[in-house]
Amino acid sequence: MAIVRDQTTAIPALAIVEKYEAFVNYLYPVLRNCPRAHSVARDEALRCMLGVPEQLYAAAKTQQVSKLYAADGSLATLRFWLRFLVHADRKIITPRQHRTALAMLAEVGRMIGGWLGTLKGRGQSGQ
Repeated sequence: MAIVRDQTTAIPALAIVEKYEAFVNYLYPVLRNCPRAHSVARDEALRCMLGVPEQLYAAAKTQQVSKLYAADGSLATLRFWLRFLVHADRKIITPRQHRTALAMLAEVGRMIGGWLGTLKGRGQSGQ
């Protein structure tokens, strides 16, 4: 299926969303199969994970550094949830799944960092 691009959205945002979508496609099935006893943690991790694209698009539409920082902060929150889910007391995700998910998130984080540098270089304010 071809990706239809929104011409009013910044190109960096689209590339980041595509990478982030790969992360979601990887982790979503894993979290959906989480034991019922951990449903609260699963739901919070999913809520955080599924909120990031909205933040990325908001940053792309407004070109505001502050909105991009909010999206980056959500990635940090996701890393917390991944640590929580892999902890030896819970073992909701495997260490291998944790490493893979972190590597995918790190790539998204690097892309956001590059985009932040571009916006700051243009003199965009953090409004």
